[in-house]
Amino acid sequence: MTSPVLVRDLMTVGVPTCAPGTDVEEIAQLFVKNGWEAVIVLDPEERHALGVISQSDLVKVYTRGNPSGLHAEDIMQSSIPKIPPDIPLQAAAQIMQDNGVRALFLMHHAGGIEYPAAWITFQHFIRHLAARDDSELHDLGIYASRASPLQTFFQRRDQARRQRKE
Repeated sequence: MTSPVLVRDLMTVGVPTCAPGTDVEEIAQLFVKNGWEAVIVLDPEERHALGVISQSDLVKVYTRGNPSGLHAEDIMQSSIPKIPPDIPLQAAAQIMQDNGVRALFLMHHAGGIEYPAAWITFQHFIRHLAARDDSELHDLGIYASRASPLQTFFQRRDQARRQRKE
């Protein structure tokens, strides 16, 4: 791979998601544990995107006091910052700056459902700046090696089984 030039060369396929009823405290724990910039809120039945929660949204909740009893649907923004995969990285960075967001999402549309397919964040740009060569970015972009859909299914199934046992 040559040095990334377009969003698709640097994006991460697969986007963090949560259900509308997820507690704010749990969302905050996931942000810390996984280093997330944002999370997409998905309809649990239809699996389409309902909104987005960013780090800024969590900080706003924090400033209001006790978040106990609040859920993802209570704090999410219904407008998801979207971007196409074939625009230059510098344009994506400028869009983030202009809109005051730290994450942009690449959405997929199928059967009347819109769901997140990939994302690009401030962290992607910082990694790109810091990379000495393309090998340090091997896990990003459309050419990144990923688990097969079947492997992903087994991983998610096993994780769900472990969580039920806890």
